Amino acid sequence: MKRREFLKLLHRGLLLAVGGNVIDSMQVEGQADDRNLSGQQHLKLFLSGDVMTGRGVDQILPSPGKPELREEFVKSSAEYVRLAERENGSIPKPVDYSYVWGDALKVWRTAKPDFGIVNLETSITTSDEFWPGKGIHYRMQPKNLPCLTAARIDCCVLANNHVLDFGYAGLSETLTSLRRAGLSTVGAGENIDAATSPIRIPLQHKGNVLVFGFADRSSGVPGRWRVDEHRAGVNLLRDLSTRTARRVAERIRKLKVMGDTVIASIHWGSNWGYDVPDEQREFAHHLIDDGGVDIVHGHSSHHPKAIEFYSGKVIIYGCGDFLNDYEGIGGYDSYRPWLSLMYLVTVSLPSGKMERFEIVPLSVQKMRLVRASKQDRQWLTDTLNTVSADFSTGFRIGGDNRVLVSPATQ
Repeated sequence: MKRREFLKLLHRGLLLAVGGNVIDSMQVEGQADDRNLSGQQHLKLFLSGDVMTGRGVDQILPSPGKPELREEFVKSSAEYVRLAERENGSIPKPVDYSYVWGDALKVWRTAKPDFGIVNLETSITTSDEFWPGKGIHYRMQPKNLPCLTAARIDCCVLANNHVLDFGYAGLSETLTSLRRAGLSTVGAGENIDAATSPIRIPLQHKGNVLVFGFADRSSGVPGRWRVDEHRAGVNLLRDLSTRTARRVAERIRKLKVMGDTVIASIHWGSNWGYDVPDEQREFAHHLIDDGGVDIVHGHSSHHPKAIEFYSGKVIIYGCGDFLNDYEGIGGYDSYRPWLSLMYLVTVSLPSGKMERFEIVPLSVQKMRLVRASKQDRQWLTDTLNTVSADFSTGFRIGGDNRVLVSPATQ
């Protein structure tokens, strides 16, 4: 490994060894020995839903890739830039790599999370191998990777329905590009071991974060994308049955060790709608009861869904999109899809039980995350209270643009 690359990865704290049952990283620089009022140590996590830095977003960055698309109505990524500008005004192209994160950067600086995880729904590749039969393909030019490293992201979940948009060559380049940038990945890989293995990231004085990445067919992942002994692919669940849940939970339990805070990240469900199927709820409960999972990180929906506290642990059934190029596309305004949520979850150590949960609502304007309006914040709070009522979860507006989340009894 070249010295420059080594130092880059060391600085990020994520020098990875690929293969084996668990993919470990180097120890990252930890925060001070944070303790809560009871004297217990705690861990602060940042989570979000889908991050899509391809297509229109890629076109405004310093090194835009080919704009070609094979969608039914749109044939160039530049059209998505035009739609966004028509909605909210001119975008000063090219933007710098940190531009798209906007006000999220201040939140990260203030919150100082120990670990950040997103679902990266973009191939990072120059491949022109459009996956046949798919209506939508997302890719970002690898030269624009500093856009991702400008954010407070440590782990990119790749178990989703866009990571193979540009074929196996695109997947391979995506994995290589992220690895070189010092970003860890989970949920997809070039062989069955790499795709199905979790990643364990040690945090100084705070144990480890152990992340598992899964996808379910309900999110639109093609069955052919399932990794097997003969081809690369995605860690695609067979189903959400009790049998599968117990099998997955058993493996998690076997790999979890003392000091691990476990996140099960799952791409599941449709893009729109607040319904949480019973099979999702039961699957999540099994992961906590039988697998020792501390946080179920659900994503796929383009808007936030219900949140549940179960046995002191957190289940986010749908985080909603965090960053995309959908600005100016109408049809689902009742969901306010322009809202983007930052989830900040603080858990006590070593129990992994939720201590504090805050949501920071942002809005996408000019393909940039900005502070949500007072009206949007109130609408979000009211909506989440409604859709989470059956889960006994309450939401109330706090200071500094925060929405506070707690069991309804509190």
